[in-house]
Amino acid sequence: MSRALIIGAGGVSNVVCHKCAQNSEVFEEFMIASRTKSKCDEIKDRIESGIYAGRSKITTAQVDANNVPELVALINEYKPDIVINVALPYQDLTIMDACLETKTDYVDTANYEPEDTAKFEYKWQWDYRERFEKAGITALLGSGFDPGVTSVFAAYAQKHHFDEIQTIDILDCNGGDHGYPFATNFNPEINIREVTANGSYWEDGKWIETEPMEIKREYTFDQVGKKDMYLLHHEEIESLALNIKGIKRIRFFMTFGESYLTHLKVLENVGMTSIKPIDFEGKQIVPLQFLKAVLPDPGSLGSRTKGKTNIGNIFTGIKDGKEKTYYIYNVCDHEACYKEVGSQAVSYTTGVPAMIGAAMVLTGQWKKPGVYNIEEFNPDPFMEALNVYGLPWQEDFNPTLVD
Repeated sequence: MSRALIIGAGGVSNVVCHKCAQNSEVFEEFMIASRTKSKCDEIKDRIESGIYAGRSKITTAQVDANNVPELVALINEYKPDIVINVALPYQDLTIMDACLETKTDYVDTANYEPEDTAKFEYKWQWDYRERFEKAGITALLGSGFDPGVTSVFAAYAQKHHFDEIQTIDILDCNGGDHGYPFATNFNPEINIREVTANGSYWEDGKWIETEPMEIKREYTFDQVGKKDMYLLHHEEIESLALNIKGIKRIRFFMTFGESYLTHLKVLENVGMTSIKPIDFEGKQIVPLQFLKAVLPDPGSLGSRTKGKTNIGNIFTGIKDGKEKTYYIYNVCDHEACYKEVGSQAVSYTTGVPAMIGAAMVLTGQWKKPGVYNIEEFNPDPFMEALNVYGLPWQEDFNPTLVD
């Protein structure tokens, strides 16, 4: 039996907490902590009036995830076996610092991103490798869906289906409709920074950079249909390029509708997506943070979102001297997710793997001192857990390839 501290109280945290309660054999107790304690209490109340009521002992607390002494004090008071970080990516390093000081295992879903520049990469967290190893604790990075499950899919394909993987295309399709003219399915600040950044992909041992949304492809997704998708930079490319041996090319594509892109372009043109502070009526404000405040809260989208997501990887490579293609993916239904846990599928597909990754560390299956990306461990128990906890995967051995 274990005790977890879950930091953050947004849509993903709501899913993580429900799934920890579902998996109460591992998560006998957990605490939900955030800057706003009332949000933690709402999640606790939702669980205790839902289908996973009474399974785990749940408590809540207030904490500032930017404040290392506050985090350390809470960890020392609650004494968790693991910290699950589903706060903002800007707060990864302060939470890792607190875990180091208290010698507590750590799991997150997205890599560190400085608040003052739209740049997300693993170097800051990889710098903690030696310190975590010396402390005898594990940091599991990127245990969401992408990064996360898509990385485990790559490890699984490498272990079971290929002697050599040559290319990976990660395809992230959200076929959901929330009915708003413009809204983001996860934190608007993070989402818009990601989408408006330059694209990039890995080929022949180097990064190739593109303009935002420069490369467009069309793909027909199982249970969703034909969608336009665009090449983005995404953090799992960076670690997969190191950990999938012999890889020649890795690309990441995400679907966007015309309306979303039109709204985004207008907002960008008028300066609303900028992260540079400006003076407004004697105060400094960041336009993107203001935009976040006026857009619909992603946590409010669950009850009105219909449709499905389809996220997976297409591989090409060699098996037994012959060329092989392989596609592994998950389809997730927004309405089914909301019925189960009160969140839409984008939060669900991130929150379920966060719980599973933490369980892998707590049960010793992925327990190893140091800082690791998720594809560096045995994928099999994680893949089995996906089928148990709501993200069953499907395989296609003759997929349509992306040109």
